[in-house]
Amino acid sequence: MASHGNDAARDTYESKVPPFYYRPTFSDCQLLREQWIRAKYERQEFTHPDKQEPYSAGYREGFLWKRGRDNGQFLSRKFVLTEREGSLKYFNRNDAKEPKAVMKIEHLNATFQPAKIGHPHGLQVTYLKDNSTRNIFVYHEDGKEIVDWFNALRAARFHYLQVAFPGASDADLVPKLSRNYLKEGYMEKTGPKQTEGFRKRWFTMDDRRLMYFKDPLGLPGLCPQDAFARGEVFIGSRESGYTVLDGLPPSTQGHHWPHGITIVTPERRFLLACETETEQRAWVEAFRKVVDRPMLPQEYAVEAHFKHKP
Repeated sequence: MASHGNDAARDTYESKVPPFYYRPTFSDCQLLREQWIRAKYERQEFTHPDKQEPYSAGYREGFLWKRGRDNGQFLSRKFVLTEREGSLKYFNRNDAKEPKAVMKIEHLNATFQPAKIGHPHGLQVTYLKDNSTRNIFVYHEDGKEIVDWFNALRAARFHYLQVAFPGASDADLVPKLSRNYLKEGYMEKTGPKQTEGFRKRWFTMDDRRLMYFKDPLGLPGLCPQDAFARGEVFIGSRESGYTVLDGLPPSTQGHHWPHGITIVTPERRFLLACETETEQRAWVEAFRKVVDRPMLPQEYAVEAHFKHKP
């Protein structure tokens, strides 16, 4: 640093960072920031591309601790990522011929959630099954291993998108590799008839999908569908008839929390309530950022599916 300065050091130690490799910011979890520093200076992965094989080979298999759906315990499970098949699979037994689940790279997202999962290396993997959102929660005791898995998933997504969008630049594709959630937290909700009482649910805003769950991880043992979202709302753009309003209609009853939000869609109104005004403002801001953004052509197809859900 003293001899060459920060820019020269960066040019050396970051000379061969793959475009898909996640570059953490100050707001990312400690694990991502630590492993970036170790990869750059200690292991010198970005000056010696041969050291990038664990996440750039197009194939990866190994064992991760996965949270069980029925009892909430973490159990060792074999995972296989293969770009050739465009999938991430996991197996319940080492000798199992058929995977327990197949997650298509096309619809897969991964984000570190150490506080939610209760482990500093906790990774949440989200995918679509029958066009419903499904979550699995995993970790590895070795920080390098789980970050290598994360970047291997990003690499698989990158190569898939290069084929799907052959004219797109790396700068266009990299933001689509993985994404953090716009907002998460508890709110109260009522049903479509707005006559039953409000129930407390955990909400996750993932781009234009607002999903709600029983709790952040799904309560174990109550329902075999706990890892699925209990419900999903598509939030489109203002031009398509979507609006977010402060407060609830005057006749609304049954909510325990006082700070209401009304989401207006072309089909119906969704009534939500927050415990604090600060939470309400944060949710409204997140919703309005989405509503104010014009919809992409492929998002109209997603919207159409939501309209035809039973």
